[in-house]
Amino acid sequence: MGDMIARITDATAGLEMERIPSLLQEALQAGVQPFEVLGALSAGMVKVGDLFSEGKYYLVDLVLAGQIMKEALEILEPRLAVESLGGKGTVVLGTVKGDVHDIGKNLVANMLRGCGFRVIDLGVDVPPEKIVEALKTSGARALGLSVLLTPMVQSVADTVSALKAAGLRDRVKIAIGGACTTPELGRRMGVDAVGRDPIEAVRIFESFLAE
Repeated sequence: MGDMIARITDATAGLEMERIPSLLQEALQAGVQPFEVLGALSAGMVKVGDLFSEGKYYLVDLVLAGQIMKEALEILEPRLAVESLGGKGTVVLGTVKGDVHDIGKNLVANMLRGCGFRVIDLGVDVPPEKIVEALKTSGARALGLSVLLTPMVQSVADTVSALKAAGLRDRVKIAIGGACTTPELGRRMGVDAVGRDPIEAVRIFESFLAE
């Protein structure tokens, strides 16, 4: 069993996309519990993050890692209890109103799911009122906003204002990310964190929901 777990972790870290499905099926058929398989995948993703931080992996490698996690979760989800998939808490994600870019958001969503978060992905061009409703309905304490285009930055401020008006701001942590975002922009918009890449996004949301 331990050898199977190690092989799944190593294959994930090595971005061996073609091997993952057969390794997962082999492990499940051998009686390895689905949550243990998910743990092995998550351990591999941690290694991917370390390699990215060390400059040995690049953004294209993160995209591939995100696709690996997406396909692996499609295999595992029917066998996993709901709580196993969302054990670290719930994160609401969306690309702000006026912006229709979704590659970065989708990658963050896949990374978060693979690392044990429940993700509510609202899609692109999301108005503040839809975000407020999702936070109220889900009870989520973390929000991730993607914004690629500088003209759409005002939508971040509008969303923060909407959360304040709804009385949610004090209990919801907000992170933003995207090509035009900077720490200075984050301070100006009144958010709690700015993520530079999907790996940092995972660490940010882990810190948000550990509080």
